[in-house]
Parts: sequence; C-alpha cells; structure tokens
Amino acid sequence: MACGSTEKLAHFCTLLVIYTHVAHKLKKIELNKKMSTEIKTWEIIEGELKPISSTLTENGRKESEHLEQWIKTKPDILGNDILIIGEQVYTKSGPLDFLGIDNNGNLVIVELKREKLARLVLAQAIDYASDLSTWDIEKLSEICIAYTGDNLEDQLTAHFDDIKIDDITINQSQRLLLVGFAIEEPLSRMIEWLSTNFDMAINAIILNYVKTSNGAEILSRTVTIPEEIAKEKSNKKKFKIEMSDEPGEYEMAKLKEFLKSYFTKANYSSNRIKNVLLPALLTKKVLTRKQFKKEFVKANEADDESQAGYFIALISNQLGHAKKDYLRQIINYEYPDNHWTKDNFSLREGYRELVEELLTELKKASGQHRI
Repeated sequence: MACGSTEKLAHFCTLLVIYTHVAHKLKKIELNKKMSTEIKTWEIIEGELKPISSTLTENGRKESEHLEQWIKTKPDILGNDILIIGEQVYTKSGPLDFLGIDNNGNLVIVELKREKLARLVLAQAIDYASDLSTWDIEKLSEICIAYTGDNLEDQLTAHFDDIKIDDITINQSQRLLLVGFAIEEPLSRMIEWLSTNFDMAINAIILNYVKTSNGAEILSRTVTIPEEIAKEKSNKKKFKIEMSDEPGEYEMAKLKEFLKSYFTKANYSSNRIKNVLLPALLTKKVLTRKQFKKEFVKANEADDESQAGYFIALISNQLGHAKKDYLRQIINYEYPDNHWTKDNFSLREGYRELVEELLTELKKASGQHRI
C-alpha cells in the first residue's frame, strides 16, 4: 500500500473514533434529557381511563400570581415541619421565592419553577444559601415581621408545638428545597449524590397540575427523597450548643476583661444587655420579664412589648450559653413558671460597683469612637 494511502486510512480511523465518541456523548446527553421524573394522571370517565395532560401555562396560570398564592394558602405542601417567614426575599444574588424555617431553627431555601427543574436551579439555590448562612436572627425576625406581622419568636411558638425558643439555634444550618413540575435526570442524580455522600439537606418536590373535564384544578406532589431522610441530613450537621445555669468564678480583673470584650462586639443581644438590662438592674432589685419588656420600650430599644419579648428570648439564650458563664457571674435569674423561661433577673451580690464602672467606661469609649 502506498504511503499516502496509509496516511489517509489513519486519518480516517482517527475521524471515525472522534465521531463515535461525540455521537456517544450526544446520545447520552439526549438520553439524560429524556430521563426525567414526571407524574402522569388519568381521569376515570364512564369506567374508562382518560389521560389528562395539562400545564399551568396552557391554562393561563402563572408562577407568581397563582402557584405562589396556592402554596401560601397551604404551606404544608412543602413539608409539615416548615414555616414560611418570607416571600421574594432579596439576597445578594436576587430575590428568593420563599424563605422558611423548620422546628429546629434551620433555614429552608425554597426555589420554585413553573416548568421542569434543571441543573442550574441547584447552583442558584446554593448561591442563595451561601448568602443566607451569614444572616443573624435580628435580620430574619425583620423579614418575618414584614411577611407575617409577627416576630419570629411568636411565629415559631404558634406554629410548632412544644418548641423551646431558648434551646434552639437559629440558622445553624440551611436546607434546600427545589419545587417544579418535573426534574431532569442529571439534577435528580446530583440531589441523591449530595444527600447520600455529603449529608446535604436537599430535596426536590415534583408537582403535578391537572384540570379535569369538569374544570376542577388538582395539584399533587411527590418528593425525590423521603422528607424524614432529607430533614435528618440537616439535623446531622447540628451541633448542640452547651447550655448551663452555673455562674463563673473569675477574679474581678479577669471578669471585667471578659465582660468588656463581650460588650464591645457588634452583637445585638450584647448591646441590649448593656443598654437595657444592666441599667435597669442598677435601679431595681429584681426585674421581672414583664418589667423587662416595659424597659425595652421605655429605652426606645423596641417598638412594642411584643418585639421586646422576642429580644428578651435572645438575651435569655445568650445568658444560657455555657461559655458565657461570666455573664451569669454578674446576672442572676430564676425559673418561676417552668424550667426553660428565664425570669426575675437581678444583679448578684458584690458586682454592682463593677457594673457601674464598666458601663461608664463603655459609654466613654463609645463617645470617643464617635468623635
């Protein structure tokens, strides 16, 4: 065989290999597109099954005007452990469809799609979660008040039975919930992989909308991963913050150092202890929870007593952290009604002069900083 013929044959074989490889890839991509989870419905008419094939678009239904409104009337369709606290919540990457919270304090990022869920929606949800992971409880409460009219504490206690606000940690973990009317196989596979191998709290809800022959509209659902398993993933990541009622036993110099460090941090609750609780305890031997609420309003640190009650719950949580025993060394409290609601706050014997001195120094330092 001539040299030129050999080169042509080799070139042909190379092209054939490339073609076969590309064709295989294209076939696989096409197969993945076809392999998506879908729900089909049949209506029984006169003893016969009649397939129903209808979409929101075909029936003039829209995501924002209809689907979101339906979900708001019965949020249980997303899960019976989820409380919606915000809608179209603005994040650094755009508006989030729904923001929820479960009974363990985990945030739930809900992303809705009127049609099929594609792989890109996963990246979008993770982007939202990365931003929300930095949000503090005060910001979340503001969102909750704007959406429900009530603060986060009241909503949680009203929605979930036997919840102990002082014992849960808000936004310690995030759950991703993708909602659509079908899901592409690659996304379904990715969700299962992330859940199984990395214990990621992620799930997809597949909705099915049908309009029957008599005009009735029906919305049904299925989930990619059983709800109890999906929730378990977020609970696995939970680390229990150690709580205690035992006071510290530091020498005065060390105690003052710890307190000064705590009260100079940019923390809402530490500022409220400094600006409301400690000044009130200097004027009252015992401060009840009811009186504490009034002190918040009086100091213009809360709009009303309802909001003040929420702030007190946050302060109570801070006082119970085992590592913050230096706070309990100067602040005493009781449990007159139950074993979890702190009440009857007071200054411990022998620390009045330290508190007065500390508040004076902090106020002076704050004034110098403003200058």
